[in-house]
Amino acid sequence: MIMPILRFTPLALCALAALGSLIGLIWTDWLLPTFVISAGLTALGIRDLIQTKHAVLRNYPILGHLRYFFEMIRPEIRQYLLEADEDEVPFSREARDIVYQRAKNVEDKRPFGTKKRVNDSGYQWITHSIRPRKITDNDFRVLIGGPDCRKPYNASIYNISAMSFGALSANAILALNKGAKMGGFAHDTGEGGISRYHKEGGGDLIYEIGSGYFGCRNDEGQFDPARFAETASLDQVKMIELKLSQGAKPGQGGVLPAAKITPEIAEARHIPMGQDCISPPSHSAFETPIEMMEFIGQLRELSGGKPVGFKLCIGHRREFMCIVRAMLETGITPDFIVIDGKEGGTGAAPLEFANHMGMPLVEGLTFAHNTLRGVGLRDRIRIGASGKLVTSFDIARTLALGADWANSARGFMFSIGCIQAQACHTNHCPTGVATQDKQRQRALVVPDKAQRVLNFHRNTLKALGDMTGAAGLTHPLQFLPHHLLMRENDRDMVTGDEVYPYMPEGFLLREDDDRFGYLTRWRRSSSASFFPFDNGV
Repeated sequence: MIMPILRFTPLALCALAALGSLIGLIWTDWLLPTFVISAGLTALGIRDLIQTKHAVLRNYPILGHLRYFFEMIRPEIRQYLLEADEDEVPFSREARDIVYQRAKNVEDKRPFGTKKRVNDSGYQWITHSIRPRKITDNDFRVLIGGPDCRKPYNASIYNISAMSFGALSANAILALNKGAKMGGFAHDTGEGGISRYHKEGGGDLIYEIGSGYFGCRNDEGQFDPARFAETASLDQVKMIELKLSQGAKPGQGGVLPAAKITPEIAEARHIPMGQDCISPPSHSAFETPIEMMEFIGQLRELSGGKPVGFKLCIGHRREFMCIVRAMLETGITPDFIVIDGKEGGTGAAPLEFANHMGMPLVEGLTFAHNTLRGVGLRDRIRIGASGKLVTSFDIARTLALGADWANSARGFMFSIGCIQAQACHTNHCPTGVATQDKQRQRALVVPDKAQRVLNFHRNTLKALGDMTGAAGLTHPLQFLPHHLLMRENDRDMVTGDEVYPYMPEGFLLREDDDRFGYLTRWRRSSSASFFPFDNGV
């Protein structure tokens, strides 16, 4: 324990230095810097003593500031000096390194074997074939568009997930979109609307519509069909995505304070300057599952027949089944559904939400996939998936469990220079990725970073093609649960189809299989309301 007199020693020394240097100034000007510094520290120490907000500073004037300094740089100290390659906080060094290497087109091979603890519970791997195949074309595609879609989109199997302009800088948006243009893959706009930087990049866009209807709203914040039709008619817009919830903070809306709204953000979102921008927790354009399906049908018609779908993080599983019931009753089906895992999260979120709200991707994906199989709609509806998918193994595993394509936000952020400083919400991003500060943005050089976006996408799909060929397959969409093995405990292993099986086609309509509680929830669901008939969810 520091003795009381030692607690005030720094303040006393600074005061003595200030007094001594002040006297010394009579003979020499060389002591002026010493006087300024020591006098400033003395003033700081006195302020620490008399302030009432921080007990540490009152007890340890001057010295107490070291505590706040080290707290401020703790993430960087941990990331650069203390973190092991496999520590996931939230992305491991190994995962970040592989993105950086692929984005820079440098060697991503590693000597001396795996660092994974292959005998520990939870370890996963993909089975390989004695007769591997050589895949030369790694431009893997999936056609998105159901029977009612007049303009289907031939999408890449790996695309940029939703990140809004405003959350990301202008240079970041431009670099991502230019990279997508060069690589022939899609860039999800996020709910912040289509900015001038999306348009300048020229890449394919997935236009996301959130509860704030940014870019397609009237002055009262309600959905405006005419404005939507105008935006959706852009050649760049290839698909429309209705956002119900996101993985990082499901069930929450958001507020962009007036002070952070720039003219460019106001232009993209069709919002006024000088007012807080509100994203409500839920949509005002519909209240029931049937109304939601009718709204999707309206969006498809207004867009000229482009693919329309919705994105959500699975919460109450019965509510998803309510939506599926509405599909059956109205005959209106989305062209795609994107399942966002709770582990997603480029934007800032309350800690409790990030940690404890929403369903992880694997469970949400398998539930949605099997529910659609259970009513015979899986062949009509494509499924995308997002949530920490940055490596070829991440993508292969996700496809095996039921997805048709994968999206990544933070993977592409890493490719344009993100260092996981976790300062996205502070406007002080050190690499210019997630800030509106013009001086910080200039550090992100668009032509260089756009090329890295292209490199990361191309090299990741090349690695996915190599894994696919090693498994004896010709296309990643041929991966199935039985190709995936996992360590159940420290001795036993199980196959993916034991843990995450594909349920039989039509089992919900026949009501003949309730191994995982699907049928129980299906019987409680209703197309007329999202609210339950009892207390179950």
